[in-house]
Amino acid sequence: MMDIGAVNALANLVNDFADIAEHAPWVAEQAASYRPFTDRAAMIEAFQQVILEAKEEKQLALIRAHPDLAGKAKLTQDSQAEQKGAGLDTLSSDELTRFTSLNDSYKARFGFPFIFAVKGADKFAILESFEQRINNDQDKEFITALKMVCKIVEFRLQDRISL
Repeated sequence: MMDIGAVNALANLVNDFADIAEHAPWVAEQAASYRPFTDRAAMIEAFQQVILEAKEEKQLALIRAHPDLAGKAKLTQDSQAEQKGAGLDTLSSDELTRFTSLNDSYKARFGFPFIFAVKGADKFAILESFEQRINNDQDKEFITALKMVCKIVEFRLQDRISL
């Protein structure tokens, strides 16, 4: 854990926080311009603001950089820990089939993977959200996916920055 003073003293914020937003170091690069952060909440807000104010094509690329939940892709260390914490690494074959089917249907419908901030959730809550959100319209789901990305960023920064 790092305190906010140490974060503000970093010569290059990107070196330590490039991976906070999945495969999108530009988020940390732009959030660095908000330093000095007054506290952890201000840092989280800066990262989220960068995401929410980005051009739509950058937002879409960020969403698309996320892995399928319970998928077979190589995961970042953070994604692996988050999915393991939600029990997605121990699904039964029927559950895995359900996740795979929902992932495929969702991506076919929206053009990007289903994003869910899994920390603190279990497979049942995730599946319930999956089944509800797959019926959203494109605009609503894009906004929901961005909100989930922001929530993931919040969780990851909370794990790395002390109060």
